[in-house]
Formats: sequence, structure tokens, C-alpha cells
Amino acid sequence: MNEKDMSLFSKLKNHGMTIYALTGKSGTGKSFRAKLISEQYALTAMIDDGLLIQDEKIVAGKSAKHEKTYMGAVRVALFDDKEHRDAVAKAIQKQKVKRILVLGTSEKMVQKICDRLQIPQPEKFIHIEEVATQEEIQKAIVSRNAEGKHVIPVPAIEVKKSYPQIFYDSVRGLLSKELGKTGKKLKKDRMTEKSIVTPEFSKKGRLEISQAALVEMTQHCIEQFGQDNDIQIHVRKLVIKPEKQGYRLVLTIDVPFGKQLMGTIHKLQEYIISNIERTTGLMLEISIIIDKIIMDKQA
Repeated sequence: MNEKDMSLFSKLKNHGMTIYALTGKSGTGKSFRAKLISEQYALTAMIDDGLLIQDEKIVAGKSAKHEKTYMGAVRVALFDDKEHRDAVAKAIQKQKVKRILVLGTSEKMVQKICDRLQIPQPEKFIHIEEVATQEEIQKAIVSRNAEGKHVIPVPAIEVKKSYPQIFYDSVRGLLSKELGKTGKKLKKDRMTEKSIVTPEFSKKGRLEISQAALVEMTQHCIEQFGQDNDIQIHVRKLVIKPEKQGYRLVLTIDVPFGKQLMGTIHKLQEYIISNIERTTGLMLEISIIIDKIIMDKQA
């Protein structure tokens, strides 16, 4: 982090910000329920799929749903591009936003978004299963998988103004005075509008990467890490398990003995994840198993 970034981080950190998070797998209805949750917890803005939204307006950022590929959408949602994340971070500072709801497919994703936007980590995680029934979640999944429909939690006219090519339809719902989980009533009965869009990547289908390519990239990362850190790592086994939101890698290795052994392994883990996620846009989880610690024979 350079001096300019540190200065911005310091300003945001001292801004007295409160961060909440809404997590759930892709297509389970997070964006659809985001406004209701914001009302319940008095959150004045939200971060959703690359956008900073405040008072039902797109304040900054670019929508992941505008991307033509699934991997491109993931990169945007994670604020992978420095210019993109800096613009949103500066808008948060300029708008003096104090209470934000961050949406993500997992706690790990939300934490990464907060780190990249240089805002505090969430003080409360809300999981989609806490605010939606299994029937509602299943209905949302069917809508996403069968029809490719996504939700942006702002009025349709707002989306059409910024992204006319992805505008699809809108839906209106009533925010009532029912009690929220905080035990407080919502401010008043009023209508809220959300936009239903069909992104280009939904029309084309999801892009995937072969396991052979993942193996090759992982091996390259291990070799490069070893050269950079003057350490020889022997790969015994690499298992790749596809998941809905990406891939899980189980890596079994032999490593030489060292005083900072566990620290080195954590750095290797972070190195592989950051390089593959940056290159492919895939969400990764990596478990590393040390099968053997090799002692220096001359020691």
C-alpha cells in the first residue's frame, strides 16, 4: 500500500464507519432483499456487484452485470481493478458514508472487498438463510439458473441511465412497518423498486477453466514462489474439487525445515490464491497439507 493509499485508508478508518454484510451463494436473492435489510439496520449505502449505491442511486463504481463474461463479472465484483476500487473508495469518503451494507457470496469475499476498498471489516454478518425461507431461496435460484435474471437494488430508470444495454424490467415491493431483527420498526410504509436485468454473461453461459489448466497454473505458482523465496517445495498430490462459486484445491507437499515454516506456508497459500484469482477471476479456496518436513542432512 503506497503513501497515498495509506492516507485514504486513515481517513476512512477514522470516519466512524459501521459495516454490515449480507452473504449467500450466487442467485439466492441477496440483491432482492438488500434494501429491506438496509432499512432494518439503518444502513445508508450498499456495495453490490461493483457498485456503490446510496439513496437508491448509483453513486460510483461499475456494475459486474455489465460484463460480457462470468470471470470479468467476478473481477468487477471483487474490485480487482485499482482505478475502479479507488474511485469507489474516494466516493465513500466524499459522500461521508457511515453505515454500509456489503453484499458477497461468502464472508471471505466480503472481507476481501472491505480490504480492497480500505473500509473496516463487518461488525455483523447476515446470511441469506436468516432473512429468506428455503422456498424463496429456491425460487430465486431457479430464476437465476433457468432465466439468467439478476437484480440490481435501484429503480429501473437509474439502471437504464447508466446501462441501457442491460436494462430488462423492474419490480416494485412494499417496505412495511413490520419489526425487523433489531426489534425496531421500519420508518414507514413505502414502495421500493428494484431492477431485473439479464447480463451478457448470463446469455452466453458461464465460462469455466479446465482442471488441467488449474493444475498447470498452481504448479507454476509453486515453482515461482520457491525461486523467489529460495525454498524447494515438492508437490506430492494436488486435488481439485469444483464448487458452485469456484474451486477448492487440496495441495499435499514436502517442504524443507525452517524456523518460519508455517509463515512460509501461509504466504504460499496467499500467493497461489492471489495469482490465480487475478489471472482467471475464479474464487479459490486452498488447503495445504504438509506430508513431510525435510531436514538438512548437513545440519
